[in-house]
Amino acid sequence: MSQASFKVGTSLLEIVRGDITQQDTEAIVNAANKRLAPGGGVAGAIHRAAGPELWDECQNLDGCETGEAKISAGYRLKARHVVHTVGPVYNNTPQNAVDLENCYLNSLRLAKENGIRSIAFPAISTGIFGYPLQEAAEISLRAVINFLQQNSSPDLVRFVLFGANDFQVYEETLQKIRDEKGN
Repeated sequence: MSQASFKVGTSLLEIVRGDITQQDTEAIVNAANKRLAPGGGVAGAIHRAAGPELWDECQNLDGCETGEAKISAGYRLKARHVVHTVGPVYNNTPQNAVDLENCYLNSLRLAKENGIRSIAFPAISTGIFGYPLQEAAEISLRAVINFLQQNSSPDLVRFVLFGANDFQVYEETLQKIRDEKGN
């Protein structure tokens, strides 16, 4: 398995190539739509792996706005929880970056509030929502690193990238950020 890691304060930031539905973290993040409904991509894979109970619970969460996050049980997943966040549909406006950063920050805040010590993220908004991968990697990694520098929880934040190219872009972006910080 391809993997890169970076110590941030007392936490560990990992980048792995793999399947988000198979992660052994306490929570995984669903790149959701506003209805939190099963769909394609990451959301579809998570709903299929978790079973129909996930959709039953999501229907009672009253949806989710772009950049916000909600939490549910993980059902048939290894993860006990699913954090649902709605990424922006990319249209090359400054608000896109704000919304994408908020996806990560609000998911991490929700994890911290719920005592979750490990969480796995996909590359939010980079699929059908069209966010350019390199830009998304910069925003997401910087948001997570800044959060971990200011908080002692979670202990582990893992980015799970399905494709080899996605993994490579995130790995190179992490190395660039590490070099900037002198690590």
